[in-house]
Amino acid sequence: MGFCFCLSSGGSTDRNQIYEINDYGQENAVLYSEQLEVPQDFGSVSSLAGGKGFNQDAAILHLGYGTEEGALCGVFDGHGEKGELVSKIVRNQLPSLLLGHMNNHSVTRDWKLICETTCLAMDKRILKLKNTIDCSSSGTAAVFAVKHGNQVMVANLGDSRAIMIGTSENGETEVVQLTSDLKPSVLSEAERIRKRNGRVLALEAEPHILRVWLPHENRPGLAMSRAFGDFVLKSYGVIATPEVSTHQITSRDQFLLLASDGVWDVLSNEEVAKVVMNSANEAGAANAVTEAAANAWRQKYPTAKVDDITVVCLSVNKRHVPQPRI
Repeated sequence: MGFCFCLSSGGSTDRNQIYEINDYGQENAVLYSEQLEVPQDFGSVSSLAGGKGFNQDAAILHLGYGTEEGALCGVFDGHGEKGELVSKIVRNQLPSLLLGHMNNHSVTRDWKLICETTCLAMDKRILKLKNTIDCSSSGTAAVFAVKHGNQVMVANLGDSRAIMIGTSENGETEVVQLTSDLKPSVLSEAERIRKRNGRVLALEAEPHILRVWLPHENRPGLAMSRAFGDFVLKSYGVIATPEVSTHQITSRDQFLLLASDGVWDVLSNEEVAKVVMNSANEAGAANAVTEAAANAWRQKYPTAKVDDITVVCLSVNKRHVPQPRI
């Protein structure tokens, strides 16, 4: 049993009967530790509700995940009528599911296989809830990363993103993007969808945003090409198979940051890195990025509704010394 510090930004609901709570609860953003105290100087998590109603994002920073110095970061950006529920279902259930698959493949440590089997199993769990929650046109994007020793292993479904922030040899801030934004605008993604008879088209009012539609109906118009849920499109090329990568941590790496598209729609990788590096401490880094993104939304799109904004930030080169239990 670990200890949890939760942050709510609206949209919390009493729906325990629908999803497994584990120790993460129903808040949008959770910082969780296996130790007696939650060491917030190792990272931070923040979620800010936008202007579209319930906050459909969920996030987790789990310190001590798998090993004493391990960590799990995850950001889940829900969409559709039930998106608020789907993102929390995945946030609450995927960590234990992932750990089980990691233990089953502890010898080979085939991260790609581990993540693919975990995500497909998670998608099947959501489908089994169809009598309780209709996810035919609701789902969630997901990006999650596990720090294990000197490696970071990353899996991505959809348009959230993970970056590594560090310094170059001459001391300048340096950013490595660890994931690709998996949208219908990516040629290989669109080709897969069209081969399965799905349609990839933009609305006249939003010519810059390609969406996925059913073959003969103008719905649902999904703006990503991979996701949990969205079962009406699973026969037409939208998949729950993640894109998987690994990153070897170097002495110049400082922060692993994951965020929903509410950040990346208005801030570049470099702008986010600058905010993090200028933060007073690790505990405030995620919140500084959410505030910077919210300000950018108001400046760039003053008449638009701000998207939900969620950030997880982990210091990757600090050594976590576990506190003894009393």
